[in-house]
Amino acid sequence: MKKGTKLLSLALVLAMVLSMAAGLAAQAEDRVTITYSMWGDSEEVRVLEETIKKFEDEQDKIHVEVVQIDRADYVGALNTRAAGNNLPDTGIMAEDAVLMWAEQGMLADVSNMYGADEAKPLDSLAFTFNGSPVGYSVSNEVLLTFYDRKAFADAGVASPPASADQAWDWDTFVDVAKQMTLDVNGNNAKSPDFDPNNIKRYGVMFCPDFWQLEVWSVTNGGAWYDAEGNVTINTPEATEALQRIADLSLVHHVAPQYGTNTATTIDQDLVNGNTAMYIQGQWAVGVWLGNAHQSDGLDYGVGVLPYMQDKATLNTGGVNVAFATSQHPTEAMEWLKWYAKEENSWGLIESGIWMPVLSSYYTDEALTHKWVDNPNFPPYDEYKAAVVDYAMNNAQPTSWYWVNNTNLFNDALSTILAPCWSGNAKVADVIAQNIDALKAANQGN
Repeated sequence: MKKGTKLLSLALVLAMVLSMAAGLAAQAEDRVTITYSMWGDSEEVRVLEETIKKFEDEQDKIHVEVVQIDRADYVGALNTRAAGNNLPDTGIMAEDAVLMWAEQGMLADVSNMYGADEAKPLDSLAFTFNGSPVGYSVSNEVLLTFYDRKAFADAGVASPPASADQAWDWDTFVDVAKQMTLDVNGNNAKSPDFDPNNIKRYGVMFCPDFWQLEVWSVTNGGAWYDAEGNVTINTPEATEALQRIADLSLVHHVAPQYGTNTATTIDQDLVNGNTAMYIQGQWAVGVWLGNAHQSDGLDYGVGVLPYMQDKATLNTGGVNVAFATSQHPTEAMEWLKWYAKEENSWGLIESGIWMPVLSSYYTDEALTHKWVDNPNFPPYDEYKAAVVDYAMNNAQPTSWYWVNNTNLFNDALSTILAPCWSGNAKVADVIAQNIDALKAANQGN
């Protein structure tokens, strides 16, 4: 080939490359840029950016930029941004802050995020304000009973049932907890020789995350709030349930005093024989129990909650929102809907930290198997009944899905109930004495 021909060919190739580069640059410039705020460390940002890259590889309309904010100052930083008219387009939000922001008109109505023919999150995962959804949880979680399978087998006691149809009533639960509670001499809490001052293994422990107490009033046919968000915790059903929780320690000696154990030791409390049962959220599978099963040989099982009148559990889950000030609401919702798809957060689901949000994973057997067939989980039939079916058929949303100022209410209630756990006061009495303060907290005061 002549030298001039070679130069011409190189020039043509270079022109093509430059043209392609210009086209790609133009394509990038044509994308709408939206922002997504999150809390987390550099590793979480790295994982999120990998997820965003996948999103951008699948479409050519939207570019997402991460706004990282320290967790401790997250809401404060967003408030500052709101004052400066500089809110992100989308972001994660703490559950108990969602309705405060909605009340201030800062969150977009996401009623139209999902079409009529699309699989959408379970209804119980929608945060609603004035009857309209303002966000959906990005994961589902329910409260469950975890237990040491070997401890029950050794004691010859029937383990917690996996099916809601066979859930223990409260008296049965207390009786089983007595059988599984042991003092240092090996006597259980039903024995006349039982020493309540020297307990080696409790029958049950509770996660001290205060909001989880709400479920017991619900199972007793009561509630902390009515459908309009008004305080109803002073009803006999609601207060009786909380007194029964206190009495597990004070009267029956089958649980430590409420709030004295930690949320982060469920795995070691089961492994070390400190408790036979532990009531906690499903996320415990991914955060603690799956690892304990693999590394410590913990043979744990999962069952439904006991009940007083109604068979129920509570669900919750962190929420992603679109801010009302976004100039690109359509693109913001498209990103959030894509981000919520199970396949885009499968690692968290597979580990057991998250549960799926789309109803199809609870009703389509193939998708349920994809989720539940997992060496970190208990056997399929047990997990499906105790978690999948229970979440689908018996879960009610935690009150912060429709009630504002639950953070203020819970803080006040925690202080008010403190003397009840040690036996220095009765729940019904302190609630009656402080109902005006609780109603004020409910109103944001």
